[in-house]
Amino acid sequence: MKLELLDWLIIGGFFALILGVGLSYSRKAGKDLESFFLGGRNLPWYIAGISMVATTFAADTPLAVTELVGQSGIAGNWLWWSFLAGGMLTTFFFAKLWRKSGVLTEVELIEMRYSGTPATLLRGFKSLYLGVFINVIIIAWVNVALMSLLEVFFDLDKDTALMYTAAAMALVAVYASFSGLLGVAMTDVIQFFLAMTGCIILAVLVVQSDKIGGIDGLKAQLPAGSLNFFPDITSDAGSAGKTLGLSIGAFFAYIGVQWWASWYPGAEPGGGGYVAQRMMSAKSEKDAVYATLFFQIAHYCIRPWPWILVGLCAIILYPDLPEADVKLGFVHAMSDFLPTGLRGLLLVAFFAAYMSTISTQLNWGASYVINDFYKRFMAPDASDKQLVSASRICTVILMVIGLGVTTQVTSISAAWGFLMSCGAGLGLVLILRWYWWRINAWSEISATVAPFIAMIALHFMGIEFPESFLYTVLFTTVVWIAVTFLTSPTAKETLQKFYDKVEPDGAWADFRPKDEQSSSSSRLFNLFVCWISAIFLTYGILFLIGKIIFKEWSAVGILAAIVLVSFIVLKTFVGKTRIFSDYSEQEEVLDTP
Repeated sequence: MKLELLDWLIIGGFFALILGVGLSYSRKAGKDLESFFLGGRNLPWYIAGISMVATTFAADTPLAVTELVGQSGIAGNWLWWSFLAGGMLTTFFFAKLWRKSGVLTEVELIEMRYSGTPATLLRGFKSLYLGVFINVIIIAWVNVALMSLLEVFFDLDKDTALMYTAAAMALVAVYASFSGLLGVAMTDVIQFFLAMTGCIILAVLVVQSDKIGGIDGLKAQLPAGSLNFFPDITSDAGSAGKTLGLSIGAFFAYIGVQWWASWYPGAEPGGGGYVAQRMMSAKSEKDAVYATLFFQIAHYCIRPWPWILVGLCAIILYPDLPEADVKLGFVHAMSDFLPTGLRGLLLVAFFAAYMSTISTQLNWGASYVINDFYKRFMAPDASDKQLVSASRICTVILMVIGLGVTTQVTSISAAWGFLMSCGAGLGLVLILRWYWWRINAWSEISATVAPFIAMIALHFMGIEFPESFLYTVLFTTVVWIAVTFLTSPTAKETLQKFYDKVEPDGAWADFRPKDEQSSSSSRLFNLFVCWISAIFLTYGILFLIGKIIFKEWSAVGILAAIVLVSFIVLKTFVGKTRIFSDYSEQEEVLDTP
């Protein structure tokens, strides 16, 4: 694909803009670790929320959705739609708690919540396990996705595509290492709007093309079942209960188990990773809740439809693509349907999606390495200036390691499956550690180690992911429950300090004032209603938008009613909770350069 002068000017202008905006925050980021990794805890909800959405929109995301749609129709998206329940759980049950904890990183919470040598060892291990090992795998698969796009779009060989990817990553490392989270978040906002604009334009052009003929033409040419939002549960045994390949068993495994059982970047049960980082960077507890709520709605309702539409069109336009290359239908559509100028714009959209993810991964990973390993174990007396300098160096080192791992990753789906397996069964511990005092450091240690034991055993038995997932979850759950009751609980002094700081509801009767016992149960019920109503609200909006797009008017009224009722219930019950009760109506304005 040949780019014209206008395309190159758009691409060059984008890189200059992002670099300039990012570097403009370098002075503010250099004050201390809190400024570098949490933006001074002063982000308004809309900045923190958009930053979360931008981070989960990487170069691989539209390609992954195209692949799911090509293989299983719209229903294939339940692979990730199923995580909504966990995301809304984070919104109402955990966002305020993360902000109240006052920790700098998720890993720092370990020594606040647990006690003794096990807590110390767990914090040190997870700082490197998550900050380096898991982090560079994520960086590598995002790099491989961008390389795949460049290879197809420009007809490049792998080495040349890697060189261009390395150049883009180096640019990200420059502004991320100087600007810290504040610069990352502000560039995320720009990158998100550019990325979504490009994808929407592509979807409109492809759907309205002569080969598709608009929505009516699309519907007429698609294979039966492509537009089903759910698996066809009425299918007979001959079709194995599938809608274009998505089985009923897989569907119920997704919605019934995956969201609470598995640790996955951006969808960690109980919050965690860069989602927790954004919640902790919010300027108030209220902003943390609003940011997370916006993230869930935007993540599931605003982002996916342009990708789904292009994926559906790709089924018609590129029927001869090998199954392994179905995801590249999105890239072929870019190449075939974008005129001069818009080619550069959509490439900018993909670079924006790529850079928002990579900048977050570098900043987030460095926060664990510096705050929870370097500062905690190697240089406890280091000055703020020394720690910020170390953070910037660490950001660059993670970039280099990530590029090295990129050369070894040949399959995005394999890397994804490996991460899902690594965290299978850990999720429930991460949820319960906030709401059940009996969870201890050994619970989390055993839940972290058990999946690897299960993976090795199942591999030798010839059972691989995804078939191995439920077995791994079951094994891990049995192991951590047994370990919890076979080991001593966390020291009461540590538990009391944790409760006094965070004030969680749930099973904390021995640490909670007696006059708070009944009100805690009432708050949990109200939070539960908020959670359920928010799930119905978000799925309702998601499906409502889809039905409007496909002109299925009979379902629009029903879905609109579901959305309205869910919103009223949510608004009513959220007022009965205390998730906003400690918010101070102070007028804080995000600093601008």
